[in-house]
Amino acid sequence: MVLVTHTHIMRRSTSFASKKPSWLEKRISCISAVGGYQKPDLLPDALKLDSNENYMIPKQFQSDVMSVARKNADVRAYPLGGVERLVSAISKAMRIPAQMIAVGNGSDQILDMILVHLALCADDCSSDLSPKRGKPKIKKILTTDPTFGFFEDRCRLYGIPLIRVPYSKGMTLDISEFTRLASSKADIIYLDSPNNPTGFQFPKHAIQKIVSDFKGPVIIDEAYGEFASYSASNMTRRHKNLIIVRTMSKSFGLAGLRLGYMIADKAIAQAFSDVIQYPYPLSTIAIESGIEAWRRVQHVRNAIETIKSERSRMISTLREYDAFEVFDSDANFVLFDVGSAYKRVHSALAEQGISVRRLGAVGEQHKGCLRVSVGTREMNSRFLLAIRDLLR
Repeated sequence: MVLVTHTHIMRRSTSFASKKPSWLEKRISCISAVGGYQKPDLLPDALKLDSNENYMIPKQFQSDVMSVARKNADVRAYPLGGVERLVSAISKAMRIPAQMIAVGNGSDQILDMILVHLALCADDCSSDLSPKRGKPKIKKILTTDPTFGFFEDRCRLYGIPLIRVPYSKGMTLDISEFTRLASSKADIIYLDSPNNPTGFQFPKHAIQKIVSDFKGPVIIDEAYGEFASYSASNMTRRHKNLIIVRTMSKSFGLAGLRLGYMIADKAIAQAFSDVIQYPYPLSTIAIESGIEAWRRVQHVRNAIETIKSERSRMISTLREYDAFEVFDSDANFVLFDVGSAYKRVHSALAEQGISVRRLGAVGEQHKGCLRVSVGTREMNSRFLLAIRDLLR
């Protein structure tokens, strides 16, 4: 029998505690310190106007799309040829050649993979690991401040440096300053246009100039592009450095299916599809649902026009109260600055069962921002009445 004393145990514990952490432990600690994308709180039975989801698309649309998908799907088999059929459906509706389209598990996944393979990798694909080759040079990305939070989080996770151009007091951007920094400082440009959370869309002539003058890749995130006055997708026919990323979460009301796509020069799109992307990036149900949804795209376009009308109503009504600053929007949400009372207003709305996004500081000038999604007319009216009652 071996007698293990208390002193012996303490000596062993001390030796373990003083052991240097492994590279894996260091890396996990580093990742944990970065933090992840902050999803909104889930309030039971609340009117959900915090995530820019599209409730103007009725549940019957989803039911019909999913019903067709279930009939056409056999989930026992891998979805061979499914992605190609979905690309064909997008191509037909968008009038963009199929060779210029690639799909992914939501636009977030596409953005993530673009970052990894354009901003982190060496310029060549050599497997030579000799010291002569050196380390890959991490590319610098120019964007706006604020920009899409998920994109910022991924850059932070990968150690990719961001150069930020802040929005002005009116939530617009100094295009000349952005262009100057693009030519002198950046390797890649990322723009979410319309921007989340400001709703600002770059003027078309500014996008054309940026893409024409810049030598590196320009990534334009058009997650809210259908709610705006134009899309830059057709510019991909003339500019080999332009990558447009889009989603079916917002316009089609299919956020839970995680369907995204990109439009780019065929060399980029095919490299993404054939090499970078997973062999089976989408489930059979998602593929079949996406195909059927594109067949019903006119229904979606009608809903988008109603959302635009409701957006105008919400902006004009909020401005009538003259209690806070309300910003123009080209997306399916409205940003407004409540000032120092934003936490109280957010809580008061939550007490009435209305969930909006509490952002706080946005840019350098605005410290008390809330963002409300454009829902159905009934949802929007309930929100506006709640705001009116709060201001009495």
